[in-house]
Amino acid sequence: MAQAQASAAPDEPRISLGAAIESAWLRSVQAREAAAQQSGAEAARSAAGALWARAPALELGYRTDRGGNPGGGRESELGLAWPLWLPGQQTARQNAADAQGQLAQDSARLLKLRVAGEVREQAWGLQLLLAEWQQAQARAETLEQLASDVARRVQSGDLARSDAMAARAELLDALALRTEAGQRLSEARARWQVLTGQALAPEPSEPAVPEPAVLDETHPELAQANRALALSRSRLDLVQHSRRDAPELAVGYRHEQGAGGSTQDSVGVKLRLPFGTQDRNLPLEAAARGELDVADTRAQRLREQLGATLEASRLALRNAQARAEAERERAALLQERAGLLRRAFAAGELALPELLRALSAASQAQAAWARQQAALGLARARYQQALGWLP
Repeated sequence: MAQAQASAAPDEPRISLGAAIESAWLRSVQAREAAAQQSGAEAARSAAGALWARAPALELGYRTDRGGNPGGGRESELGLAWPLWLPGQQTARQNAADAQGQLAQDSARLLKLRVAGEVREQAWGLQLLLAEWQQAQARAETLEQLASDVARRVQSGDLARSDAMAARAELLDALALRTEAGQRLSEARARWQVLTGQALAPEPSEPAVPEPAVLDETHPELAQANRALALSRSRLDLVQHSRRDAPELAVGYRHEQGAGGSTQDSVGVKLRLPFGTQDRNLPLEAAARGELDVADTRAQRLREQLGATLEASRLALRNAQARAEAERERAALLQERAGLLRRAFAAGELALPELLRALSAASQAQAAWARQQAALGLARARYQQALGWLP
């Protein structure tokens, strides 16, 4: 309960939503995933800038005919083979590596947006539980004061002892509800600390969204899908520029020793040109075209899905705004009514059960308004999430 009370302190320092998202991002598995993707893209870019298509190979050879003849000859050979780039192949691989690097950057933005969505959900959920605890605390304080007044009037003979029992029962119910609300708040604070590494409560403010807000290509999910499509095109282009395995240029040194003791040294150059056959190229090109088709279809469906999600979140925001205004007005009316009835009870013009019902209705209306305020904030956060915006 001490933790819940500390959470409700009005002068407690809080952490902004943007800072909480940064903290959660630095702690997240997604950040490590993004760093690994970026490292892979840098390695691919480095490999594409190499002087050779694959790693060079060292060639060693030794031959002798001394099997049954101690005076026979022998031959030693040392060579180095370089795989060469095909025309246009290195440029195509560099383009694919650049596309992979840009995809890694867009994937990092998308992963961070998803972390932001989780932080937003928890922040507004915590805000809701905090509001519920504050309402439970206010109701308990009101009923505690009422129970004290009733007990005093019972002692003076103005009210029956049954009224004191009723007031005490309402107070005990309010205290139990406050304890439950405090427990839920403490559990939410623990989950928040695990997610963000922060003990401070969030200040989940979301700026108003100018209308009309539309979905554009800068949305992290769309940008990532478009970049994946570009990478698929680059890989198809690379396949089309790699119709055969890399040719190899080999330079060798040979040392020969004849049977009579004579020696001869020579240097040779060799070029190896693999053939490009359909049984090699067709499966590779078919796989690349299939990847391109899947990426294109995924980008189209994603654009439709994001558009529908944005429209649904915009409608939910409008409904939440209307409900929040209605709940605010209802809470104000019932609070004013409860105040009037409390004065009537103090003047002896109203029975206690009627006052308790009025206080309960006012408390429920205040709680509903607090919940709807949190729901409005969450709806606004989900709308900005659907737009792909970070706070």
